[in-house]
Amino acid sequence: MPNRLASATSPYLLQHKDNPVDWWEWGPEAFAAARRRNVPVLLSVGYAACHWCHEV
Repeated sequence: MPNRLASATSPYLLQHKDNPVDWWEWGPEAFAAARRRNVPVLLSVGYAACHWCHEV
């Protein structure tokens, strides 16, 4: 089930393109949609690291 991140250029965001969540990239479109729908914006903060970076 691809979501809006399927067209992202960020390698981190692309890792989540098949999540069953309707993710939006950070930007005015996401905030405008949330305002129109009167829903909160939930922010996912994470990181991606190569194998050796997280082994240390």
